[in-house]
Amino acid sequence: MFKTNHNLVLASASPRRKELLAMLSLPFDIITSEVEETSVQATTMRDYVKGVALLKARDVAKKVPSATIIGADTIVVFEEELLHKPKTREEAISHLIRLSGKHHAVMTAVAIIEPNGNETVFVEETTVVFHHLSQELIEVYVDSGDPFDKAGGYGIQTAGTLLVKRIEGDYNNVVGLPLATLFAQMVALDIIQFAKE
Repeated sequence: MFKTNHNLVLASASPRRKELLAMLSLPFDIITSEVEETSVQATTMRDYVKGVALLKARDVAKKVPSATIIGADTIVVFEEELLHKPKTREEAISHLIRLSGKHHAVMTAVAIIEPNGNETVFVEETTVVFHHLSQELIEVYVDSGDPFDKAGGYGIQTAGTLLVKRIEGDYNNVVGLPLATLFAQMVALDIIQFAKE
């Protein structure tokens, strides 16, 4: 269906991003970055998430300069505040109490770095609206362990989907990789071509 003459590398350890990128049926390797995300300074949330995605991609590009690197970062923004991955049970419960019955933004930045040094960065934003959540549901969900490796403290592709009333935008973006937009960018950059039979 599609072909590429680039050596694609996903600069992410996320199993969700790996599954999404695999939908293109193109070969790719996974090499994770060892950067400190909190080192990124920015004045807006969009600039911050773009900075982190670029930081990850540039770190991996140094390791494999002959490859085309795809780096990504996903953040949850509620009332202009970043909701990080919760570190404790209390923090996870606090995140979900705040999100209950309200809407928030999920932003994923994707950075593409080609072997010639060309850098392309974009941000996809999806609005997520939560149901009004009972304390019991919040605590049962948190005790499942699901929130702890996820921005905002929930996963839309796991049991966290029970918390979501509706979304406006790309579902895959909330999972962690806006695949349709990434694909369109890679076609525009001639990294991916259509394979004619």
